[in-house]
Amino acid sequence: MISANLGFPRIGKNRELKRAVESYWSGSSSAEQLQQVAAELRAEHWRLQQAAGIDSIPSNDFSLYDQMLDTAVALGVIPPRFAQLDVSSLQRYFLMARGQAPGVSLPHEIPALEMTKWFDTNYHYLTPEFEVGQTFTADAAKPIAELNEAQAFGIATRPVLVGPVTFLSLGKLRAERGDRLDLIASLLPAYIDLLRQILEAGATWVQIDEPILSNDLSDKQREALVQTYRQIAAELPQLKVMLATYFGPMAENLQLAVDLPTAGLHVDLVRGKADAASLAGAVSTDKVLSLGVVEGRNIWKTDIDAALALVQPLIEQLGADRIQIAPSCSLLHAPVDLDSETELDDELKSWLAFGKQKLVEVQLIAAALNGDNSVQAALDDNRQAILRRQSSERVHSPQVQGRLAWLDNSMTRRRSSYTQRRQLQQASLGLPAFPTTTIGSFPQTVEIRQARARRRKGEISQASYVETMQAQIREVIQFQEEVGLDLLVHGEPERNDMVEYFGETLEGFAITRNGWVQSYGSRCVKPPIIFGDVYRTTPITVEWIRFAQSCASKPVKGMLTGPVTILCWSFVRDDQPRSETCKQIALAIRDEVADLETSGVQVIQIDEPALREGLPLRRRDWNDYLVWAGDCFRLASSVVADKTQIHTHMCYCEFNDIIEAIAGLDADVISIETSRSDMELLGAFVNFRYPNEIGPGVFDIHSPQAPTPESMLRLLTKAAEVLSPAQIWVNPDCGLKTRKWDEVRPALTNMVKAAEAARQSLAT
Repeated sequence: MISANLGFPRIGKNRELKRAVESYWSGSSSAEQLQQVAAELRAEHWRLQQAAGIDSIPSNDFSLYDQMLDTAVALGVIPPRFAQLDVSSLQRYFLMARGQAPGVSLPHEIPALEMTKWFDTNYHYLTPEFEVGQTFTADAAKPIAELNEAQAFGIATRPVLVGPVTFLSLGKLRAERGDRLDLIASLLPAYIDLLRQILEAGATWVQIDEPILSNDLSDKQREALVQTYRQIAAELPQLKVMLATYFGPMAENLQLAVDLPTAGLHVDLVRGKADAASLAGAVSTDKVLSLGVVEGRNIWKTDIDAALALVQPLIEQLGADRIQIAPSCSLLHAPVDLDSETELDDELKSWLAFGKQKLVEVQLIAAALNGDNSVQAALDDNRQAILRRQSSERVHSPQVQGRLAWLDNSMTRRRSSYTQRRQLQQASLGLPAFPTTTIGSFPQTVEIRQARARRRKGEISQASYVETMQAQIREVIQFQEEVGLDLLVHGEPERNDMVEYFGETLEGFAITRNGWVQSYGSRCVKPPIIFGDVYRTTPITVEWIRFAQSCASKPVKGMLTGPVTILCWSFVRDDQPRSETCKQIALAIRDEVADLETSGVQVIQIDEPALREGLPLRRRDWNDYLVWAGDCFRLASSVVADKTQIHTHMCYCEFNDIIEAIAGLDADVISIETSRSDMELLGAFVNFRYPNEIGPGVFDIHSPQAPTPESMLRLLTKAAEVLSPAQIWVNPDCGLKTRKWDEVRPALTNMVKAAEAARQSLAT
């Protein structure tokens, strides 16, 4: 029996990749320097896995931006607007990702690839764009180079590729009609050529990721999977393929997966534990099973006894030589190293495992199953840590449990209908047609970040820190009034992250210092850890918003993160249903909403960008989730009077399938991402008449380019073909935190001009 890993975090334990990529983007370093940092990180991670005792180590799991983008490049899926440019391959790569690359001056704006969530994670992938009649070509330079790099250190690796069916299923066909799965016949020759090049370079095993197997599959997807792996087996019989699926049970897809002619199959037995009972009887006599028994997406220490009990029957039936022990999925979604956390208390730290520690757990389970008596002490330590967490008094709060027991349905409903509320809100706010606002955050400047770091280190007093933040708020308010925005925000300078900021104040949360994970590209987030019952002891945002309103002549929004998003973007406790934890968070946010309204705030935005992300992968499980998720949002928001306007924000997800549930949130205004898709997401509103107001984003905040007023007016015109002009707000796609002021100023100035033009040409 051997230990295996499916992928390791790319960013580095000190976010070295983020800094190297951003330095290259800014022109401060060269492409060669960027590639040198990338090579050093790969070497460090391979050696780390080798030192942990991992037998099967992945390569080509590293990316400068995104694995789906890497796959598109490797298969020649380059949209014409990028292919025709006279630029280097690295410049083209980042143009596809961001719409901009160092050393490239474009005569006109070129939109980057669309971005959306990787299944039900908070990782964003870039969506491949396919044309009808798309041609594919194989370029295995990257996987081969990384295979050779590892070999130079004496480490044999298993290259990782995104599978053809998942790649097509998650892509986008540019034509209005057609099915991207129809491209499988033309894709497979290039994909097999890619595999052949990797095989000839010395790989014996290749890991092909098909997480689509954990989803509901269409007949065409099933046919494509069978066609794909039969053709690979026929043309490359000497190549051993480890077919990997994760993020949930395969259920009715299990027999399909085990029947595919691959040498191995990886299964997620953390989220797909129900598959375990069926595996032994379904798997053929020669297939290797990789068992994902260490949670790759959360940070809790693995219950080794439970993992051993789950795996042992499969070993007895199949034999140890056919079993590999692995994490449930790539460790991309976990922080790198718990050893870096010097500020967490010892008790809490004893409950946790980050990426490096999960490798040790994988090897420990494999060693225990192999009968290695030297691991008994480590097994005892694990057993005691699990028991201490289960019995800890800091996990459960009788007060929180008592409050939950008193919940009733009236707490999840506004007092009046939207139609009645809208009249009161219009009279109170006095906003024009096509009102303008932003999503909330403004640029997090060096001065802001330095002030936050200095306060944390004790180098400046709390009073000095508050004064610095208030100066930033005053500047943001002044700018918004000068540019002519209608509904203002305070800019959120005091917030490091929209979820972590609340986790720092709410009870039941713990905050790490280096628990970073990649969200997209160079963007990293540091999810807080929910270890116990959640409640609020003191107002969190009220004083900041009250100060901002004192500086403004127009209304300022109160800015909160919604309970579902706080849940989804945290590392969540695994000892109770997620719905219960979400209710606890909703009650805490409800208290904050009530205090904001009492302080005179007329508009409160409760962001829920993770609502779609939290949707279960199987449709049969959707309704239960949407019911409790919607209840939690309304529990947080429905405490206000009718004249208080509730906003929410969602981004980077498909809305069509859950549009009725979104309407059911009963937010007065919802703002959504639509600019990268050229307002295509508004297709959800063609057949469903959305009853309330909506702000379809008119510029992409992930691009440094400032769109023209004309381009934004064009998008508003498209929106007015689907929505009533009286419904439409004008705003960016998302917050402006990651942008620079010299990008934000012209973009918002042009946005206001576009809104003014819309009032003249579209309002009636």
